[in-house]
Amino acid sequence: MNKTELTAALAAKTGFAKKDAEKALNAFVDVVTEALTAGEKVQVVGFGSFEVKTRPARTARNPRTGEEIKIGASKAPVFKAGKALKDTVNK
Repeated sequence: MNKTELTAALAAKTGFAKKDAEKALNAFVDVVTEALTAGEKVQVVGFGSFEVKTRPARTARNPRTGEEIKIGASKAPVFKAGKALKDTVNK
């Protein structure tokens, strides 16, 4: 499902116009992005949580040449599904 299909599904479920559903979806994405950028965790009870994990710097090896390369530390957004979502998907 892409963003257009998700917007259409939201509009159908809520009875909102597609433009309003798109605004709501964009607002949700913006709020989550801003919170993660600020280092906060976002929890939606029954759905899951979004947070930022820090990856330490490490040394890797180029498989083609065998040369060692250094990979710098980074942050990665992660989503952890909640129990209710996991249970629903596994039915």
